[in-house]
Amino acid sequence: MNPARISGQMPATRGRTEFVLYWMQQSQRVDYNHALNKAAELASAWQIPLITVFVLSDEVPDANLRHYRFMLEGLAETAQRLSELGIAFYLCSGKPDEVIATIAGKSGFVVTDRGYLRWQRLWREQLYAKLGPERWLEVESDTVVPVEIVSNKEEYSAATIRGKILKHLENWLEPVEGPDYSLTDKAPPTIPGSIAHLEVKPRVRFAHLWKFATQHLRIDLSVGLSTSFSGGYNEAYKRWVLFLFNRLRLYAEKRNDPSLNIQSNLSPWLHFGQLSALEVALAALEYNEVPAYAAAGLIRDKSGLDSHQAGLASFLEELIVRRELSCNFCWFNPDYDSFACVPLWARQSLNDHIFDARPYIYSAEELESAATADPFWNAAQKEMVSTGKMHNYLRMYWGKRLIEWTPDPETAFQLMLWLNNKYQLDGRDPNSFAGIAWCFGKHDRPWQSRAVFGSVRYMNSAGLKRKFDMQGYLNKVKTLSASV
Repeated sequence: MNPARISGQMPATRGRTEFVLYWMQQSQRVDYNHALNKAAELASAWQIPLITVFVLSDEVPDANLRHYRFMLEGLAETAQRLSELGIAFYLCSGKPDEVIATIAGKSGFVVTDRGYLRWQRLWREQLYAKLGPERWLEVESDTVVPVEIVSNKEEYSAATIRGKILKHLENWLEPVEGPDYSLTDKAPPTIPGSIAHLEVKPRVRFAHLWKFATQHLRIDLSVGLSTSFSGGYNEAYKRWVLFLFNRLRLYAEKRNDPSLNIQSNLSPWLHFGQLSALEVALAALEYNEVPAYAAAGLIRDKSGLDSHQAGLASFLEELIVRRELSCNFCWFNPDYDSFACVPLWARQSLNDHIFDARPYIYSAEELESAATADPFWNAAQKEMVSTGKMHNYLRMYWGKRLIEWTPDPETAFQLMLWLNNKYQLDGRDPNSFAGIAWCFGKHDRPWQSRAVFGSVRYMNSAGLKRKFDMQGYLNKVKTLSASV
């Protein structure tokens, strides 16, 4: 493992460390999990027990039944895989920093993965303060190239970050073996009775995890389950293989057409860390017989490529460059979830047009129930509500129309956040926060000035009808909605 993935300080010797605790939070998987691998490596070297702990918390912003269900479906699979490796897994409930610090006690060494959002970083900072130095490591397991390797500042756009990522890409496209954990005859630590916990053994199934969660969490039940997506690595893998075999060759040309199903739709599993972006990238390169060292050139220069290569190049651009631009945004911009994150030129331009006439002003209730005069926007909203995911191109259109239908851009920003975070399985994610901000000019440039938008990019229904089979999309959503 490249040591630049790791932050924190190792003790000079094992000292009084009696066990290693992997706090699983962002990377909820076994395969391609650098943090789990590091924890297993330390436990094996020191010949002490390794335990994995996941903490359910009421403090996760905007999480509801839909999100918890998807997450726990994945954790049930992960727990099963861990048990097969002889690694104990505990599902706990409470304040994560307090739970992990209590379990670690005076003799546990903690390894955890990295998260980019404010609440994830706060949990880790609070935990490290409780543990003190030389008792923890944080291992980057979510991005292909770690955020701070790419840049030491917030990047302006994909154009400014692309070259910085590609410069390092070959050195970070490294396959990852599974965790190598040598069992020890030493007993694992006992979870203190003050902590609500469930030891997930091989015979324990999803139903047991779900029962524990509903007993110890105040789960918002206002949003139903997804009609199209279920959690877990196995489900993600099946979809990934189908995408590779059937749709990758069409991705460059057809991915934006909402009437077709050309996108990979992997974002929910990437969001919950049930799937690794690195594993996905390497599998795509291998399937197309492209060596890792050629990936940067493929992304940089897309001219003269056949359909398979062009699809691969476009997919890697989204998976690596655009996704890691979003992580850079949330890491370096503390206002990533407010209108203040929008570039000054865009904020000024939008605010200059606050008093422009709007075609409609819709209430939050009308928007949530898809009761607008725009059938395409309504269909996109219904797709999100029923499935938990909206077609990516229509997310942009959906956001742009909200700017037109609200009294001012700050109201539009907050409404967009609310709807996105409530219904999207991949909401509350760096990609989602960056996508919302993009609708207001983030990572974009000024365009010709017009009413309401000023010089922020504009989209309309005429463009959709000109480019795509929108009746086909309406029919598709009608079928999806009928299954609710």
